[in-house]
Amino acid sequence: MKIKALASQLRTTDLPRAIAFYTETLGFDLAFTFGDFYAGIGVGDHLVHLKLVDDVDPSIDFVRGEHLHLHITVEGIDATFERLAADVKVVEPVTDREWGMREFIIEDPDGHTIHFAQNASS
Repeated sequence: MKIKALASQLRTTDLPRAIAFYTETLGFDLAFTFGDFYAGIGVGDHLVHLKLVDDVDPSIDFVRGEHLHLHITVEGIDATFERLAADVKVVEPVTDREWGMREFIIEDPDGHTIHFAQNASS
């Protein structure tokens, strides 16, 4: 088997809000939309799919249960944090980890956690 691509799917209760957060706040590109319930956002070759769910959708628990988080490696972790901190819910500020990473954690509007990281020696 040769895997050609891999994309994670985040469930959201408000697709326009999620698209705006990831494109306007975090700087992702809007890759595609399908109807009023599905979209793809990305950076370079990396895609994340967004799916609209509501209370009658059995996958609503994936929003409420925070089953998935994103981990994004960046350059300039401190500048990235300073740029985002005023506009997002910060879960944890920039912290040096014992495993050699410098990281911070935020939440998107649906409560999914997003970890930003940089090698501490960079």
